[in-house]
Amino acid sequence: MKRTLLAFSMLLVTAGAANAGGLVTRHQSSLQHTVDAARTTTSRIGNSYSVSGSGIVTDVGGSGTADLNVGGLGTLTNGAAAGSIPTATQSSSGNAFSFSNSFTAGDATDATGTNSTAYTAGSAGDYSSGGSLGTIDNKHTLTITGTSQGAGTSVTAQFVTELTIID
Repeated sequence: MKRTLLAFSMLLVTAGAANAGGLVTRHQSSLQHTVDAARTTTSRIGNSYSVSGSGIVTDVGGSGTADLNVGGLGTLTNGAAAGSIPTATQSSSGNAFSFSNSFTAGDATDATGTNSTAYTAGSAGDYSSGGSLGTIDNKHTLTITGTSQGAGTSVTAQFVTELTIID
């Protein structure tokens, strides 16, 4: 018994008198209604070209003579490139050589085609005639009562408790 009383007395001595045993709590409840705007997203593949090699001569123009050009993307038409790809010939017969090229034609610009996804706008609904998203009572009970607003809308109910102990 004496040890318990001694431990309790020491605990009281360590805390200041003004806020000894202080406890602060805060409770907050909220409902949030989010309405998305209409939008369209599009994905595309871009144009790309690469070439590398050694021990070769290149001809882009097709004349059969080495012009030493390595090709490229060429003229862009509606977002897709008509690439100019070189032909490669071995520069010296019997020598080692390597050649590699790659060309990817990009997608045409297309805001409404197969590479697009359209999202419908949400509706905020009509709360002027007494309708509501939900209720929060004095016990912080959250109830979502609003009817579904369809695609592009969401309702988030949240309860937060904050507890501060002052020693």
